[in-house]
Amino acid sequence: MKQHTLGALRTSELGLGCMGMSDFYGPGDEGESIATIHRALDLGITLLDTADMYGPFTNERLVGKAIADRRDQVVVATKFGIERLPDGTRVGVNGRPDYVRDAVDGSLQRLGVDHIDLYYQHRVDPAVPIEDTWGALKELVDAGKVRHLGISEAAADTIRRAHAVHPITAGQYEYSLFTRGVEAEILPTLRELGIGLVAYSPLGRGILTGAYATVEGFADNDFRRNNPRWTGDNLAANQALVAEVTQLAKGRNATEAQVALAWVLAQGQDVVAIPGTKRVTYLEQNAAATGLTLTAGELDNLGKLASSVAGERYDERGMSSVDL
Repeated sequence: MKQHTLGALRTSELGLGCMGMSDFYGPGDEGESIATIHRALDLGITLLDTADMYGPFTNERLVGKAIADRRDQVVVATKFGIERLPDGTRVGVNGRPDYVRDAVDGSLQRLGVDHIDLYYQHRVDPAVPIEDTWGALKELVDAGKVRHLGISEAAADTIRRAHAVHPITAGQYEYSLFTRGVEAEILPTLRELGIGLVAYSPLGRGILTGAYATVEGFADNDFRRNNPRWTGDNLAANQALVAEVTQLAKGRNATEAQVALAWVLAQGQDVVAIPGTKRVTYLEQNAAATGLTLTAGELDNLGKLASSVAGERYDERGMSSVDL
């Protein structure tokens, strides 16, 4: 597995998003999830991505259990800032310094580690100056609880203000063949400041795999049932775009997912993709994308798909929490 650079942090070019093992994508299977994490480490995938709000709280415990005897092989990334109660109720976005301090202690305990390698502000709190939140995060680095800091779904100006308080190692944003918004302002800002990009949902929450023609097979609690890109005419329009990925994949003896991931990984040595899965089979298929090199023409043709994608990437509530 090749290594990419996120600011001052080296990690595998492909990471593993662990969210779906515990939340948002239907029921989980702890045994299979732990086996998936172990297989990822065996394949050289070092970056594991979680958050306190996944579950809530249960995903960090799952990751902690999986890495208990393999800590030295892992770059542990987790997040704070979307506050949820144990019963799943969403309280809102919270960037208050006292909350930051409590949140990191909870994550350390659940993960069973003495430090977090990459700690993200999951969403920016509009009610709290970013300098206040990042002042508290700097304290965590100084205390040795956190090694590197990241930010997610923050606007370019917010990135600059936070970076002035303490260097940002990585910005985590949705980035895929179907979601290219970061290229206009965010990615140039990250590169100017020497910050890496961690691309979440690089498979468009599964739509780019070509495996789903309908949402009918999804569990009732699968959030894609109400995601704009998966509903009504939007889904039909987006499936037509996926057909172009399928055609290319067949010509390269690859899966649609491998083509989509290869496109993301080709965007730079400072870009790391974190496709999520909770099954060993899909993990192994995704990992094989690191061996697929697309031609300049293929990259260009695939890159044109985003201009025709139908629907917002989140529902109204989800879009209201992004600082863009």
